[in-house]
Amino acid sequence: MPFFEVDGLSLSFGGVRAVRDLSFEVAEGEVFAIIGPNGAGKTSVFNLITRVFDASGGSVRLRGREITKLARHDVVRQGIARTFQNIELFEGATVLDNLMLGRHSAPHGSLVAQLFNLPVVRRAENATREVVEDVIALLDLAPYRMSLVAGLPYGIRKIVELGRALVAGPRLLLLDEPASGLNPEETHELAHWIRDIRAALGITVVMVEHDMSLVSAVADRVLVMEQGQRLALGTPAEVQSDPRVIAAYLGA
Repeated sequence: MPFFEVDGLSLSFGGVRAVRDLSFEVAEGEVFAIIGPNGAGKTSVFNLITRVFDASGGSVRLRGREITKLARHDVVRQGIARTFQNIELFEGATVLDNLMLGRHSAPHGSLVAQLFNLPVVRRAENATREVVEDVIALLDLAPYRMSLVAGLPYGIRKIVELGRALVAGPRLLLLDEPASGLNPEETHELAHWIRDIRAALGITVVMVEHDMSLVSAVADRVLVMEQGQRLALGTPAEVQSDPRVIAAYLGA
């Protein structure tokens, strides 16, 4: 049974077919990249997986469980977390507060227990703090823990958003253009974080990315999309030398 499977996934907006009968599998512990020209439907796939959009057809399964009919707020409880193309942080809050918010899906006791701050709530808060501190240590965010996000450099904000996804405790992490806006040095550091996330935390990663230096550095396999459908699938070296991929990016 595949760890993660997309089978015949489709999405239509009126007469526009953004995703067309797309199928692929991801093995547990794999770093899997999705690439393609602008408008190929890459982010739409992420939005279907995380239930931002309702699929027009097909299915998505995590460890054999169908998730395409789940409520949006239940997706994270199944072990899926994501980042976004555009950073979605609370700029008026500190790095620590933003990371703590990433644990919102973890159980913190009943409403009554929270109102009276019962021991079960305090234990849950301590557990949350431990998880957050582990992520701060992993991503070297300690110097910024009490800094407001609004005052941080763009590259640090990207790492904070990555950290917020990690504190949710995902088994599957979706990274939507994580290298967007980063300079070459920051992209090199990001590759280091992605390798650590897999090695230290055992998290499976699926990322949408345009930066082929990052894809080549970390991805085990690459899916190439064009006009909402699968064009090629293979190792980074295989897809970069595929004539169909070259034509899709550069023209025949």
